Amino acid sequence: MQYRPLGRTGLSVSAIGLGTMTWGRQNTEAEGHAQMDAALDRGINFWDTAEMYAIPPTADTYGKTEEVIGSWFQSRGKRDKVILASKIIGLPAGGFGWIREGKSRLDRANLFAAVEASLSRLKTDYIDLYQIHWPDRVTNRFGVRTYKHKPEQDGVPIEETLAALAELVQAGKIRHVGLSNESPWGVMRWLRAAEVAGELSGLPRVASIQNAYNLLNRTFENGLSEVALREDVGLLAYSPLAAGTLTGKYLNGAIPPGSRRSLDHRPSRYNTVNADAATEAYLDIARRHGLAPNQMAIAFTLQQPFVTSSLIGATTMETLISNIDSLDLTLSPEVMAEIDAVHNRMPDPCP
Repeated sequence: MQYRPLGRTGLSVSAIGLGTMTWGRQNTEAEGHAQMDAALDRGINFWDTAEMYAIPPTADTYGKTEEVIGSWFQSRGKRDKVILASKIIGLPAGGFGWIREGKSRLDRANLFAAVEASLSRLKTDYIDLYQIHWPDRVTNRFGVRTYKHKPEQDGVPIEETLAALAELVQAGKIRHVGLSNESPWGVMRWLRAAEVAGELSGLPRVASIQNAYNLLNRTFENGLSEVALREDVGLLAYSPLAAGTLTGKYLNGAIPPGSRRSLDHRPSRYNTVNADAATEAYLDIARRHGLAPNQMAIAFTLQQPFVTSSLIGATTMETLISNIDSLDLTLSPEVMAEIDAVHNRMPDPCP
């Protein structure tokens, strides 16, 4: 396993991280435990979860994934072997009425309530990396291409959120802070808030950003990649397989039984114009070079200098092991050039 620095925290996380959002819905507790055992055996030391999981989000599955992780910690006694990340939801809370009565914002009261609840479910005293799941303001995320400026809908100021997070760090309940589904402007504002306050203020510097990054969505490269490299705020790349799309299983409208699209009836950000055409082109590259499509897609993310960890998930042990084995694959300059040629013809069909 390769290990990479997590921002400026002094921690090193495995280049492949373990995504967990299927545990408690698509996977049982026992299956989640087996996946954590297998991942740790292969040197994966970084687990990523969220209060909102399992996915798709419902009142019945809220917090279930954290509970699966907590029961694993309790039964295995290996909390010290894992760098654990979780997240709090932000604006808009609409559609999540079961989370703090649908009033969750990134203020002190909600942050403290969310952290305490997560710690209880996770059966741990601390979370290594606590992330803002999405900004507390309107941004173009989750497949939205164009930014709509709506400052009247801005939520809690970043400085206020950061001050509450600093209290949680000082209390030992979280160690470091990260972002997710953020924009270049947002990352720089978080960094500036901590910088302006100065080191003596105790305001934590964000360590990472977790955004979607895959062959069908390389928008991170447009502005965030420079921020990540210059500011040491590395990418935790989620959906390196574009939620399974890059395996080809959803081509031509197919929805396999038990797949995420069969369970989640929300529109998929990966079911768009040119998604099938681009997927077919990437599958053709893999076939011609004798590569497993899933491993080629994950290896592509691992070869980017701004990626700290690529977060994989799976519903079967066979798929999990195959995804982990992507670490052993280095894509040749020829393959990378062919990938770039497809990207140039059909850039970011699924932002």
